Amino acid sequence: MVFQYTNAFVTIASVNFEKLVNFYIQLLEQKPVIWIPNVYAEFNLVSMRLGIFKPKNTKESEFEAMSNDNPLSVYAKSKISLCLEVSNLEDAIAHLTALGYPPPGNIFIASHGREIYAYDPDSNRLILHQAEES
Repeated sequence: MVFQYTNAFVTIASVNFEKLVNFYIQLLEQKPVIWIPNVYAEFNLVSMRLGIFKPKNTKESEFEAMSNDNPLSVYAKSKISLCLEVSNLEDAIAHLTALGYPPPGNIFIASHGREIYAYDPDSNRLILHQAEES
């Protein structure tokens, strides 16, 4: 079994989704190439894709800063996820499991396909994603 990925991109989670998307529209001087209001926006950058998504209500606490009182607390929970688009999600899960890092949850359906969260040795969030077949 060979772990193959077809694409990699960075996503930013934000409960202030519209504000963040508007910031990147202005900063990058382009509109998102994929736009699902209040759910997902994606920008194509040179050699990189940047996605911004609003976490589901059940996942919001995972993305919020610990406290507004301590400026360093914003680093306590990462808002960045490394997304690896894979050709076969089950093979990718098996590969992570073989490495000793099994995903802690079940596969779920997102607006753009099937995915699962996993974590690297430093607890950085990975999202393994398999796009919907056309």
